[in-house]
Amino acid sequence: MMSQPAWPKIALTDIVLDAMGSDKAPEPEVRGAILACREHAVRVHLVGPEAALRATLDDYLKGERLPIHVVNATERIGMDEKAAVAVRNKRDSSMRVGLKIVREKRAAGFLTAGNTGAAMATAKMVLGALPGVDRPALTAILPTSSGSPCVLLDVGANVECKPQNLEQFAVMGEMYSRSVLKIARPRVGLLSIGEEESKGNELTREAYGLLKQLPINFIGNVEGRDIYNGNADVIVCDGFVGNVALKTSEGLGRLVSEMLRESLTRTVTAQAGALLSRKALKEFKKRLDYREYGGAPLLGVRGVCIVGHGSSNDRAIMNGIRVAAEFAQAGINDRIEREFSQRPIDPPPANRFGLPLQ
Repeated sequence: MMSQPAWPKIALTDIVLDAMGSDKAPEPEVRGAILACREHAVRVHLVGPEAALRATLDDYLKGERLPIHVVNATERIGMDEKAAVAVRNKRDSSMRVGLKIVREKRAAGFLTAGNTGAAMATAKMVLGALPGVDRPALTAILPTSSGSPCVLLDVGANVECKPQNLEQFAVMGEMYSRSVLKIARPRVGLLSIGEEESKGNELTREAYGLLKQLPINFIGNVEGRDIYNGNADVIVCDGFVGNVALKTSEGLGRLVSEMLRESLTRTVTAQAGALLSRKALKEFKKRLDYREYGGAPLLGVRGVCIVGHGSSNDRAIMNGIRVAAEFAQAGINDRIEREFSQRPIDPPPANRFGLPLQ
């Protein structure tokens, strides 16, 4: 590929893609970048070992010209590496190099399907955290039976949390739900093993006391079934619990889809009915497939950072690039940062985030 091709003069959103993130990198990333550039108005900065990436791109492009730039990075952070050690020692990792491009305003957002802990730590170090945020949170937007989405955070960035972290997650989730999803007064719940205030472990019991003092619409403890029944708009938990809940949901979704497909295959015989059933099944599976969602935004950092599934295929990468572009174009992080900055500087102790009373 030429280093400075004459790209068409159209409005493009520049997205940085960590080409060495996924389990099978760089193949899914390269194919996903190509799909994204074909289907969406984006320009992709593909970060990784330059020679290998250019060779892989040439194999797939076969002379086709697409707005894909290759940015050299000589190191990769593996899934099994400890985040703190990797971030400190691998200064030329594809993750760190890519996030620097976003920090320098040469791209609008960043996508990785790599080590979640390393992504959080690197984003916090390179982009910086918003004022009042100790730890960014990985956020999933999930469908519910009521039709309105549920914001679940954290879903994997922080395996171990303090009560104050859950308090901050509640504030960010409430802001996201209100300012982005346009829910006027989001109902915020704390994920636990029972609705009573006394239920749960030490973390949830202490966090409960902090959340109920916040001037948000805190509805108390919620249980796992409440993630999908529409009883809460925002659900807060530590990253360990959130990730287990998310992965369990993915597995259950695949199981239900497969069982439904088998049932329809056995019971639907008429051609017209079969066609309608296949169409409905395809739509159903699409709603549950994580590959269609592309990735989860990391809230609390000064920039757009999307984290995808380690097992992402090319379609998941393509959708992750789309999500990063849409997130950047909507100015979601800027909205949340403005929300924080517009709060009173010296709030009462119970309202240290400066949230106005409702």
